[in-house]
Amino acid sequence: MDFGGRKGFIRLAKQRDVPIVPVVSVGGQETALFLSRGEGLAKLIGLDRMFRLKVLPISLSLPWIVNVGDMLGHLPLPAKITTQVLPPIDVEDMDVDEAYDTIVERMQRALTALQAERRLPVVG
Repeated sequence: MDFGGRKGFIRLAKQRDVPIVPVVSVGGQETALFLSRGEGLAKLIGLDRMFRLKVLPISLSLPWIVNVGDMLGHLPLPAKITTQVLPPIDVEDMDVDEAYDTIVERMQRALTALQAERRLPVVG
């Protein structure tokens, strides 16, 4: 789980007095073969400063063979994707840092459990 330390979604939920409903998914990363997260490339071309993009993934995928950032899209490889909606988290009585830690911990625990249920990559 990586939100890059961003917590604006928590402040927004507190302002609107609504709970946060986390949704996790495993398997989507198997639709392409990723070579790199592309942190260095994003920094080199200034995407981190211009658009706050810290990564520019590089993958092998059809029809382009090498795909940078998935700007042109790709034909996904077959994959079993499992999604789980977690119980709402009421952040009203938490400070932003406590809420962030709680949300990340619950989502990571759910992702780890979903991953453990998978028998084989790609076909799950």
